[in-house]
Amino acid sequence: MELGLGRWDAAAGTAQTILDGPRDQVIGPLSDALNTLALVRARRGDPGYWPLLDEARDTAIAGDDLQLLAPAAAARAEAAWLEGRSDAIGAETEYAYDMACRLGEPTFAGWLACWRARAGLPVEPPDGVPERYRLQLAGEPELAAEMFQAEGAIYDAALALLPSVNGPLLRNTLDQLRALGAKPAVAIVSRRLRELGERRVPRGPRQSTSDNPAGLTNRELEVLPLLAEGLRNAEIAQRLVLSQKTVDHHVSAILRKLGVTTRGQAGAAAGRLGLTPRISGRSRD
Repeated sequence: MELGLGRWDAAAGTAQTILDGPRDQVIGPLSDALNTLALVRARRGDPGYWPLLDEARDTAIAGDDLQLLAPAAAARAEAAWLEGRSDAIGAETEYAYDMACRLGEPTFAGWLACWRARAGLPVEPPDGVPERYRLQLAGEPELAAEMFQAEGAIYDAALALLPSVNGPLLRNTLDQLRALGAKPAVAIVSRRLRELGERRVPRGPRQSTSDNPAGLTNRELEVLPLLAEGLRNAEIAQRLVLSQKTVDHHVSAILRKLGVTTRGQAGAAAGRLGLTPRISGRSRD
């Protein structure tokens, strides 16, 4: 529910609490936690989501339960789509989609059908598909988006609206996605607006930000090595001639983007991702 309502920090916190518990717990909440934490990271453009998605998929396959298989398949489809790999959606959803259709389970079939349709695949979901999915499949993106918006599901509304040719609506959606911090979706909607001939559409993060796999800014790459050394924020601020409040902001962003909670973990994550932090001394924001 937290994920669906755009409360992504809360959703990630709840999921992490579950994952920090014993792994012999009931399988459903564990699978939900894996998918939720992975989707928060994927939707923000942060690293570290595929291992979670792989574990959720393996758990679902072991149980061979549609209640686990469908959410795992949808999450993997979304992650691939956000990465620009729509060609992977078919393989990621085929088994669960076929099972949902065979069992006549309209909610899961409709959900997965929408993902398959985004990849240009033919779909024939069973009767009784929920209206929010039926409208998307019927080529009524505005009406489908309205249903999601009425439920407070802003992100899902944005995805439903993407095929629309209504520029003002898409621009409003773009603002909402920016507020959520949904960087990959912002890039996708921005590209859609440019395809429609809309002008003055931002092209997303600077090249220097997208050149590293964690999406760190130049300033965050300056803070990272000092953070990894274990320096306090006040010490980092003094070293880089910044205010402590500014450093607090950068440190929080770095930890979130790297999916870690400590300075030591940040340094280890940077090494695994092949980042090369640098210090430029007295430059200003």
